[in-house]
Amino acid sequence: YAQTAAPDLSDPEVAHVAVTANSIDIDLARFAQPRTHNAEVRKFAGTMITDHSAVNQQAAALAGRLGVTPKDNAVSQSLLKGASEARAAITTLQGHAFDQGYIDREVAYHRAVLDALDGLLIPTTSNAELKKLLVDVLEYAADEEHAVELPWHPVGEIEILTPGRWEPAELGIRDRVSNLFW
Repeated sequence: YAQTAAPDLSDPEVAHVAVTANSIDIDLARFAQPRTHNAEVRKFAGTMITDHSAVNQQAAALAGRLGVTPKDNAVSQSLLKGASEARAAITTLQGHAFDQGYIDREVAYHRAVLDALDGLLIPTTSNAELKKLLVDVLEYAADEEHAVELPWHPVGEIEILTPGRWEPAELGIRDRVSNLFW
């Protein structure tokens, strides 16, 4: 396929993408918590809420300190559209199917966002403090591991590992972001 050049984002646009990406994960985790009957999935969703809320709080504090207002852009809009589609895809699922759909989506989404941090957001950021925040998030996430025991899942136990780089073909949401990130 023909690759589209990565967008050249301004720092306010990068900040908006970062906040949007975190907010998407928070919203989906809040959606998942009351629907799952699996304690590990509920705990994982709680961790997503806590971790991503903390990053958004850091980003808001930094934006305030710098006097920067995050600016909406095509990347943020694409992420929101994908989030809406992902939520719609799991809304009607129940039980194990819901848990599997939610966890599988989280694995793919995290991989795509971390790849976007590494390949798009960090390289296009010019403000040193914003770049440091993005690098810190990437490094934290690269060291983070979650193991979610889902005995009925085809894999059994899903270890949600984020270190390293991924090939675009590995990502379940590749079609949604391919024109923006690769």
